[in-house]
Amino acid sequence: MNRQIVEKVKGFRTTDGAGVSLVRVLGHDTVRSFDPILMLDSFDSTNPDDYTAGFPFHPHRGIETISYLYKGKMIHADSIGNSDELFDGGVQWMNSGSGIMHEEKVPASDRLLGVQLWLNLPQKEKMSKPYYHNVKSEEIEEIEFDGGYLRLLAGNYKDHKGYSGDHLPLDYYDIHLNKGAKFTLDTEKQASVMAFTLLKDVKINGEIIEEKTAVKFSEGDTIEFEAVDDDTQVLFMSSKKLDEQIAWAGPIVMNTDQEVRDAWMDLRTGNFIKEEIEY
Repeated sequence: MNRQIVEKVKGFRTTDGAGVSLVRVLGHDTVRSFDPILMLDSFDSTNPDDYTAGFPFHPHRGIETISYLYKGKMIHADSIGNSDELFDGGVQWMNSGSGIMHEEKVPASDRLLGVQLWLNLPQKEKMSKPYYHNVKSEEIEEIEFDGGYLRLLAGNYKDHKGYSGDHLPLDYYDIHLNKGAKFTLDTEKQASVMAFTLLKDVKINGEIIEEKTAVKFSEGDTIEFEAVDDDTQVLFMSSKKLDEQIAWAGPIVMNTDQEVRDAWMDLRTGNFIKEEIEY
Protein backbone atom coordinates (compact mmCIF):
# COMPACT_ATOMS: atom_id res chain seq x y z
CA MET A 1 0.00 0.00 0.00
CA ASN A 2 1.36 3.40 -1.00
CA ARG A 3 1.91 5.83 1.87
CA GLN A 4 -0.18 9.00 1.62
CA ILE A 5 1.01 12.54 2.38
CA VAL A 6 -0.81 13.63 5.55
CA GLU A 7 0.99 16.91 6.29
CA LYS A 8 3.19 19.41 4.44
CA VAL A 9 5.31 22.05 6.19
CA LYS A 10 7.06 24.76 4.19
CA GLY A 11 10.14 26.23 5.86
CA PHE A 12 10.47 29.90 6.75
CA ARG A 13 13.54 32.12 6.98
CA THR A 14 14.77 32.96 10.50
CA THR A 15 18.03 33.40 12.45
CA ASP A 16 19.61 31.37 15.24
CA GLY A 17 22.92 31.10 17.05
CA ALA A 18 24.91 34.32 16.82
CA GLY A 19 22.91 35.43 13.78
CA VAL A 20 22.94 32.50 11.35
CA SER A 21 20.30 32.82 8.63
CA LEU A 22 18.54 29.51 8.07
CA VAL A 23 15.25 27.95 7.02
CA ARG A 24 13.33 26.51 9.97
CA VAL A 25 11.02 23.76 8.86
CA LEU A 26 10.00 21.71 11.91
CA GLY A 27 9.67 22.95 15.48
CA HIS A 28 7.30 23.25 18.44
CA ASP A 29 4.16 23.17 16.30
CA THR A 30 5.02 19.90 14.56
CA VAL A 31 6.36 17.69 17.37
CA ARG A 32 3.28 15.48 17.51
CA SER A 33 2.79 14.89 13.81
CA PHE A 34 6.50 14.38 12.99
CA ASP A 35 7.37 12.44 16.18
CA PRO A 36 10.23 11.61 16.90
CA ILE A 37 11.80 14.38 14.74
CA LEU A 38 11.56 17.52 16.87
CA MET A 39 13.27 20.10 14.72
CA LEU A 40 14.59 20.43 11.17
CA ASP A 41 16.70 23.41 10.13
CA SER A 42 17.94 23.78 6.57
CA PHE A 43 21.04 25.74 5.52
CA ASP A 44 21.40 26.94 1.93
CA SER A 45 23.48 30.01 1.13
CA THR A 46 26.27 31.24 -1.13
CA ASN A 47 26.73 34.35 1.06
CA PRO A 48 29.13 33.74 4.01
CA ASP A 49 27.60 36.70 5.84
CA ASP A 50 24.52 34.52 6.34
CA TYR A 51 26.27 31.97 8.53
CA THR A 52 29.87 32.71 9.59
CA ALA A 53 28.67 34.10 12.94
CA GLY A 54 28.14 30.43 13.84
CA PHE A 55 26.67 28.90 16.97
CA PRO A 56 28.65 29.78 20.14
CA PHE A 57 28.83 27.38 23.10
CA HIS A 58 25.34 26.39 24.20
CA PRO A 59 23.76 23.50 26.15
CA HIS A 60 21.61 20.54 25.11
CA ARG A 61 19.89 17.82 27.09
CA GLY A 62 17.46 15.08 26.11
CA ILE A 63 18.00 14.93 22.32
CA GLU A 64 20.31 13.77 19.56
CA THR A 65 21.44 16.36 17.02
CA ILE A 66 22.23 15.05 13.54
CA SER A 67 23.87 17.47 11.11
CA TYR A 68 24.33 16.70 7.41
CA LEU A 69 26.44 19.04 5.29
CA TYR A 70 26.22 18.22 1.61
CA LYS A 71 28.28 21.34 0.91
CA GLY A 72 30.37 23.44 3.27
CA LYS A 73 32.30 23.06 6.49
CA MET A 74 31.55 23.10 10.21
CA ILE A 75 34.00 23.04 13.14
CA HIS A 76 32.72 21.30 16.27
CA ALA A 77 33.91 21.45 19.89
CA ASP A 78 32.17 20.17 23.02
CA SER A 79 32.40 19.78 26.78
CA ILE A 80 33.26 16.07 26.67
CA GLY A 81 36.55 16.71 24.91
CA ASN A 82 35.73 16.45 21.21
CA SER A 83 37.15 18.81 18.60
CA ASP A 84 36.40 17.93 15.00
CA GLU A 85 35.55 19.17 11.50
CA LEU A 86 32.59 18.28 9.30
CA PHE A 87 33.22 18.55 5.54
CA ASP A 88 31.27 18.24 2.27
CA GLY A 89 29.04 15.17 2.38
CA GLY A 90 29.62 14.22 6.02
CA VAL A 91 27.26 13.61 8.95
CA GLN A 92 27.81 14.72 12.54
CA TRP A 93 25.92 12.74 15.19
CA MET A 94 25.78 14.01 18.79
CA ASN A 95 23.81 12.54 21.67
CA SER A 96 23.36 15.29 24.26
CA GLY A 97 21.87 12.83 26.75
CA SER A 98 22.30 14.02 30.34
CA GLY A 99 23.93 17.24 29.21
CA ILE A 100 26.52 18.64 26.83
CA MET A 101 27.86 22.05 25.87
CA HIS A 102 29.01 22.52 22.30
CA GLU A 103 29.79 25.09 19.64
CA GLU A 104 29.67 25.05 15.85
CA LYS A 105 31.83 27.43 13.87
CA VAL A 106 30.91 27.76 10.20
CA PRO A 107 33.77 29.04 7.99
CA ALA A 108 33.10 30.65 4.62
CA SER A 109 32.68 28.30 1.64
CA ASP A 110 31.37 28.48 -1.92
CA ARG A 111 28.04 27.17 -0.68
CA LEU A 112 26.62 26.02 2.63
CA LEU A 113 23.98 23.36 2.02
CA GLY A 114 22.68 20.95 4.61
CA VAL A 115 20.25 20.08 7.36
CA GLN A 116 20.27 19.67 11.13
CA LEU A 117 17.74 17.35 12.77
CA TRP A 118 16.82 17.06 16.41
CA LEU A 119 15.89 13.45 17.15
CA ASN A 120 14.06 12.97 20.43
CA LEU A 121 15.38 10.55 23.04
CA PRO A 122 13.05 8.02 24.69
CA GLN A 123 12.05 8.98 28.24
CA LYS A 124 14.13 6.21 29.81
CA GLU A 125 17.23 7.38 27.89
CA LYS A 126 16.97 11.15 28.38
CA MET A 127 19.86 11.09 30.89
CA SER A 128 22.03 8.69 28.88
CA LYS A 129 25.75 9.21 28.44
CA PRO A 130 26.56 11.91 25.85
CA TYR A 131 28.65 10.96 22.82
CA TYR A 132 29.83 12.38 19.52
CA HIS A 133 30.47 10.64 16.19
CA ASN A 134 31.58 12.03 12.83
CA VAL A 135 30.69 10.03 9.71
CA LYS A 136 33.04 11.23 6.97
CA SER A 137 31.80 11.49 3.40
CA GLU A 138 34.05 8.68 2.18
CA GLU A 139 32.47 6.36 4.78
CA ILE A 140 28.98 6.92 3.36
CA GLU A 141 27.90 4.35 0.79
CA GLU A 142 26.38 5.59 -2.47
CA ILE A 143 23.94 3.12 -4.01
CA GLU A 144 23.11 3.65 -7.67
CA PHE A 145 19.74 3.02 -9.29
CA ASP A 146 18.27 3.86 -12.70
CA GLY A 147 18.17 7.67 -12.89
CA GLY A 148 20.05 8.50 -9.71
CA TYR A 149 21.65 7.28 -6.52
CA LEU A 150 21.07 7.08 -2.77
CA ARG A 151 23.57 8.15 -0.10
CA LEU A 152 23.08 6.00 3.00
CA LEU A 153 23.61 8.59 5.75
CA ALA A 154 22.46 6.35 8.60
CA GLY A 155 20.66 3.08 9.28
CA ASN A 156 19.86 0.45 6.69
CA TYR A 157 18.77 0.30 3.06
CA LYS A 158 17.94 -3.20 1.83
CA ASP A 159 21.09 -5.23 2.59
CA HIS A 160 23.28 -2.11 2.97
CA LYS A 161 24.24 -0.86 6.42
CA GLY A 162 25.30 2.61 7.52
CA TYR A 163 26.08 4.20 10.86
CA SER A 164 23.49 3.71 13.62
CA GLY A 165 23.13 5.63 16.87
CA ASP A 166 22.69 3.97 20.24
CA HIS A 167 19.10 5.00 20.90
CA LEU A 168 16.23 5.39 18.43
CA PRO A 169 16.55 3.65 15.04
CA LEU A 170 16.94 6.05 12.11
CA ASP A 171 17.14 5.25 8.42
CA TYR A 172 18.38 8.46 6.78
CA TYR A 173 18.90 8.74 3.01
CA ASP A 174 19.96 11.51 0.64
CA ILE A 175 18.24 10.61 -2.65
CA HIS A 176 19.60 12.19 -5.86
CA LEU A 177 17.44 12.13 -8.98
CA ASN A 178 17.92 13.17 -12.61
CA LYS A 179 15.10 14.91 -14.45
CA GLY A 180 12.27 12.50 -15.22
CA ALA A 181 13.69 9.72 -13.04
CA LYS A 182 11.35 7.76 -10.78
CA PHE A 183 12.36 5.96 -7.61
CA THR A 184 10.10 3.74 -5.52
CA LEU A 185 11.16 3.28 -1.92
CA ASP A 186 9.95 0.38 0.21
CA THR A 187 9.25 1.28 3.85
CA GLU A 188 8.42 -0.54 7.06
CA LYS A 189 4.66 -0.26 7.50
CA GLN A 190 4.68 0.85 11.16
CA ALA A 191 7.64 3.26 10.95
CA SER A 192 7.30 7.02 11.41
CA VAL A 193 8.33 8.31 7.98
CA MET A 194 8.98 11.78 6.53
CA ALA A 195 10.84 13.43 3.66
CA PHE A 196 12.36 16.84 3.02
CA THR A 197 12.88 18.41 -0.41
CA LEU A 198 16.40 19.77 -0.03
CA LEU A 199 16.90 20.89 -3.66
CA LYS A 200 14.27 21.47 -6.36
CA ASP A 201 10.58 20.68 -6.43
CA VAL A 202 9.80 16.98 -6.67
CA LYS A 203 6.76 14.79 -7.30
CA ILE A 204 5.97 12.57 -4.34
CA ASN A 205 3.24 10.03 -5.03
CA GLY A 206 2.24 12.19 -7.99
CA GLU A 207 1.97 15.48 -6.06
CA ILE A 208 4.39 18.35 -6.66
CA ILE A 209 6.14 19.26 -3.40
CA GLU A 210 8.02 22.56 -3.34
CA GLU A 211 11.70 22.84 -2.40
CA LYS A 212 12.42 23.20 1.35
CA THR A 213 9.21 21.42 2.36
CA ALA A 214 8.83 18.60 4.88
CA VAL A 215 6.16 15.97 4.28
CA LYS A 216 4.79 13.44 6.74
CA PHE A 217 3.36 10.15 5.52
CA SER A 218 0.61 7.80 6.65
CA GLU A 219 1.33 4.15 7.33
CA GLY A 220 2.10 2.08 4.27
CA ASP A 221 4.71 0.14 2.35
CA THR A 222 5.96 2.36 -0.50
CA ILE A 223 6.66 5.95 -1.57
CA GLU A 224 7.30 7.08 -5.15
CA PHE A 225 9.58 10.01 -5.97
CA GLU A 226 9.83 11.61 -9.41
CA ALA A 227 12.19 14.43 -10.39
CA VAL A 228 10.81 17.30 -12.45
CA ASP A 229 14.27 18.88 -12.85
CA ASP A 230 17.92 17.87 -12.77
CA ASP A 231 19.99 17.90 -9.57
CA THR A 232 16.99 17.03 -7.39
CA GLN A 233 17.75 16.01 -3.80
CA VAL A 234 15.25 14.57 -1.34
CA LEU A 235 16.10 13.58 2.23
CA PHE A 236 14.20 10.60 3.67
CA MET A 237 13.95 9.77 7.38
CA SER A 238 12.33 6.74 8.97
CA SER A 239 12.25 6.13 12.72
CA LYS A 240 10.00 4.96 15.58
CA LYS A 241 7.22 7.12 16.97
CA LEU A 242 7.65 7.64 20.71
CA ASP A 243 4.20 9.04 21.58
CA GLU A 244 5.55 10.41 24.88
CA GLN A 245 4.96 13.68 26.71
CA ILE A 246 7.27 16.49 25.57
CA ALA A 247 8.47 19.49 27.59
CA TRP A 248 10.68 21.77 25.47
CA ALA A 249 12.41 24.99 26.43
CA GLY A 250 15.18 26.29 24.17
CA PRO A 251 17.90 23.64 23.76
CA ILE A 252 16.43 21.39 26.48
CA VAL A 253 13.84 18.72 25.64
CA MET A 254 12.55 16.54 28.47
CA ASN A 255 9.25 14.87 29.37
CA THR A 256 7.98 17.12 32.17
CA ASP A 257 8.15 20.82 33.00
CA GLN A 258 9.89 19.95 36.28
CA GLU A 259 12.66 18.13 34.40
CA VAL A 260 13.17 21.20 32.25
CA ARG A 261 13.32 23.43 35.33
CA ASP A 262 15.84 21.03 36.88
CA ALA A 263 18.00 21.25 33.75
CA TRP A 264 18.08 25.06 33.83
CA MET A 265 18.83 24.96 37.58
CA ASP A 266 21.73 22.60 36.83
CA LEU A 267 23.03 25.17 34.34
CA ARG A 268 22.78 28.02 36.85
CA THR A 269 24.48 26.03 39.62
CA GLY A 270 27.25 24.47 37.52
CA ASN A 271 25.85 20.93 37.71
CA PHE A 272 24.73 20.53 34.10
CA ILE A 273 27.59 18.33 32.88
CA LYS A 274 27.20 14.88 34.42
CA GLU A 275 30.00 13.03 32.58
CA GLU A 276 33.76 13.38 32.98
CA ILE A 277 35.85 14.29 29.94
CA GLU A 278 37.40 11.20 28.38
CA TYR A 279 40.90 11.40 26.90
